[in-house]
Amino acid sequence: MTTTRRIAVIGAGASGLAAAKALLDAGLETVVYEKGDRPGGLWARGNASGLSPAYASLHLNTSKGRTQFADLPMPAHWPDYPSADAVAGYLADYAERFGVVPHIRYGRAVGSVEKAGDTWTVTTEAGDTGRYDAVIVANGHNWDPRLPDPAYPGDFSGDQMHAHDYRTPDVFAGRRVLVVGMGNSAMDIAVDASHVSRGPVLLSARRGVHIVPKYLFGRPADATGGALAALPWRLRQRIAQTLLRLAVGTPQSYGLPAPAGGLFQNHPTISDTILHRLTHGEVAARPGVERLDGGRVVFADGTADPVDVIVWATGYRVTIPFLPEDRLGPDPERLPLYKRVFHLDDPSLAFVGLMQSTGAALPVVEAQAKLAAAFFSGAYALPPAADQRRAVARALRDAVDRWGPDARPHMRIDFDRYVADLPTEIAAGRTRRRRGAGLPFTPAEHEEIAP
Repeated sequence: MTTTRRIAVIGAGASGLAAAKALLDAGLETVVYEKGDRPGGLWARGNASGLSPAYASLHLNTSKGRTQFADLPMPAHWPDYPSADAVAGYLADYAERFGVVPHIRYGRAVGSVEKAGDTWTVTTEAGDTGRYDAVIVANGHNWDPRLPDPAYPGDFSGDQMHAHDYRTPDVFAGRRVLVVGMGNSAMDIAVDASHVSRGPVLLSARRGVHIVPKYLFGRPADATGGALAALPWRLRQRIAQTLLRLAVGTPQSYGLPAPAGGLFQNHPTISDTILHRLTHGEVAARPGVERLDGGRVVFADGTADPVDVIVWATGYRVTIPFLPEDRLGPDPERLPLYKRVFHLDDPSLAFVGLMQSTGAALPVVEAQAKLAAAFFSGAYALPPAADQRRAVARALRDAVDRWGPDARPHMRIDFDRYVADLPTEIAAGRTRRRRGAGLPFTPAEHEEIAP
């Protein structure tokens, strides 16, 4: 295998920073393209890229102990759930501490990434070009707002906005507000708006989700989940759902729709405050929207409410605008990748962060980055192409069985299993490399492959 020498990383959010650090640690020449004016990606509120969805009240919904990079623990004196601004500062510190900053080219939005022969050409929207042996795509997938499609019938005379554009609750002062969605942003925005709105904030969704408080039994809720990580996920699900029901009851008991699937299947919403606002009448549950009617919204049960502003907290599309369709296929959400990192047709194109985790993202992208760097430095060998495809097909079958065919199963990973698996994969790939090159094994490698 030829060692790759020069790598382009697209994006300086958490994924791109982790990728750049791992590449630099492996001694590889690295250039990071970043559209904005600072590192941090979606966490960098006010970033010149305009892509950050961070709002003033945003905090982590996974605890710092389960969110931090292994290579840089978050400060011990921080709260369990730091603010978005604190996380942005943490990522900036990570980039500075590990020498990534000099390799970032700010204000360089990438227009195209193309390959001719063995060389990748990265062209910015301004027309600058660079040539590389490999490319890591780390542009994130929570920046291109998804609106209802098809749109709801009827016309609405009030204001509409996507959750991506929300920053502070003053836009809701004295207004009747409807939030559509049941994710973390929907709950946060509904709670924020309920302190300034005219009447209760209406919270609408066709399908429910499990709502998990940030603390269970005096500990961060995801620490409880981590303690169960070694168990099969269906057993974990039964135990965790029982604990959750004993602690807070069911969503239906608060007037919300029943969850569409079990815990660990659909992504839970993490919130300490939404249930409080519901029980105090400051937020009111509504079923799915049926149609728009001037200054009113009509719901699926036939009821209607006057509304001044609608917030569509309806998620994001996966968009990688600089790659051609022959690399992505018709739908980037369905792009098959070995270990969610390597393109099956050309592993010199890798991805960090193109996944949906049952837990935090940072430990996942850190593990992905180390896998990619091991490959590009020549320390790790991929399995044969046929084995890669079988592994991807098996992972997809398991994901469909767990999450269903319409819930981005290609992108889904189990946080604890995945983070534990990638170091094992790196060790296996080192063994493959030595066998393929006829190199002697170290004592540690002999132990790894012993029966």
